[in-house]
Amino acid sequence: MNDCIIKTENLGFTYADDEELATAEIPALAGVSINIGRGEYVAILGHNGSGKSTLAKLLNMILTPNVGKIYIDGRDITAEDFTEDDMFDIRRKIGMVFQNPDNQLVATVVEEDVAFGPENLGLPREEIRRRVNSSLSLVGMTEYARHAPHKLSGGQKQRVAIAGIIAMKPQVIIFDESTAMLDPQGRREVVDIMERLNREENITILNITHYMEEAARADRVIVINDGRIALDGTPREVFSNVEKLREMGLEAPQGNELILELKNAGIKIDGDSLTESECIETLYKFLS
Repeated sequence: MNDCIIKTENLGFTYADDEELATAEIPALAGVSINIGRGEYVAILGHNGSGKSTLAKLLNMILTPNVGKIYIDGRDITAEDFTEDDMFDIRRKIGMVFQNPDNQLVATVVEEDVAFGPENLGLPREEIRRRVNSSLSLVGMTEYARHAPHKLSGGQKQRVAIAGIIAMKPQVIIFDESTAMLDPQGRREVVDIMERLNREENITILNITHYMEEAARADRVIVINDGRIALDGTPREVFSNVEKLREMGLEAPQGNELILELKNAGIKIDGDSLTESECIETLYKFLS
């Protein structure tokens, strides 16, 4: 595995208006220790309220943990001597794409929106233009550079939001339920972009999602249940725990569920299927 870009040790967080009362509340996260290698593509699953979005906000310093440690690129962001300058530097390394793209679009023209982040970094105009062009090309939105963001589809808006993050040249991008408000076509487009960024740009990707088919396309899946790590492994390893996933209010990908149901019905079919294409291939081999 590549060297570690994100590390947490016994991480815990509780939502409470009064910090003194926090220990009496049910924690959103408790005892979470994970290592994310540089260049990994990780999906994080969990039922609503499991703590997965809380983890994202802790990693991006939107929230501060009650207990535990977080290391980003070897720097302890929970240390007492961690300054605002340190925070600015870390936030340049980690970008975050939220569920609703409208909350991240700030300009009235697409290319101006993508330029917003690099401009705040104080980059030269030529470098900003190069980054805007490159980022829009990566997400397939070059032809919409002069369009108004509010006139775009949901999937197109999300691609513009992603381009704005890419233009900052982060080492890590966290997608926090970024496909939840999109139609199936929009979801496929965004997941395709995640994969390209990971494989072509070596950007570490954390995709926090409740879509099993999305998670199946990652290299690694982490399942959070009631604030704790319940499963951690390859998609095939994690989704083989069908009963445990059901106990946590989750399901395996539909292709995997179909093959399992056929086996339970006494049909002797080999293999399993994590994606739609794998399911079709498995069924084709069985019927041939």
